[in-house]
Amino acid sequence: MRFSKEEIRHSMLLYAVTDRSWLKENESLASVCEKVLKNGATFLQVREKDLDDASFEKEARELQQLCTSYHIPFVVNDSVEIAMAIDADGVHVGQSDIKGRDIRSMIGGDKILGISAGTVEEAVAAEKAGADYIGVGAVFHTSTKKNARNLTVEKLKEISDSVSIPVVAIGGIGRSNLMELSGSGVDGVAVVSAIFAAEDPGKATAELLALSDRMVHHG
Repeated sequence: MRFSKEEIRHSMLLYAVTDRSWLKENESLASVCEKVLKNGATFLQVREKDLDDASFEKEARELQQLCTSYHIPFVVNDSVEIAMAIDADGVHVGQSDIKGRDIRSMIGGDKILGISAGTVEEAVAAEKAGADYIGVGAVFHTSTKKNARNLTVEKLKEISDSVSIPVVAIGGIGRSNLMELSGSGVDGVAVVSAIFAAEDPGKATAELLALSDRMVHHG
């Protein structure tokens, strides 16, 4: 699927990043993601650090089908090869991935390119590298990224103001602190454990979506 710049900006509202480590017995990542999409997640990134390539590709294809049926953008974390093999909507990479590699030319102009950034300099570099959006964090302390720094709302606003592309905040965001991001200029939040570690991921998604909408449009 192709998404316009405006659609990509709107899709930042509640950006779900998968984490299979929280799966309960008899659950598949696809079954949980279906609940998450059904309850309003606006974007899905599949993130796997420990799966072999064949399993990762198989899983990515399943999630891609789900996202297509819900008309939600779907990107693969880090693996440009898998993203291209399955014709995903795009890929999300870190700062180290854009050094010495032109990811934009590797994936083509039609694909979504997301790049992580933690400073104004990194954000500007990401936009220059052809990013469609930037994932900025960590805004709060998070267990998924060791040594992640906390960003103040002021710093977040500075980063948001330094680029013309959408910005999604990531890192330790949940129901208890999401509204603290009000006034930061971000277009939404990316969450991992606040959804996938929740007792009821569908319910958690609906609650986070309502909060993010309030933070972005009325905060």
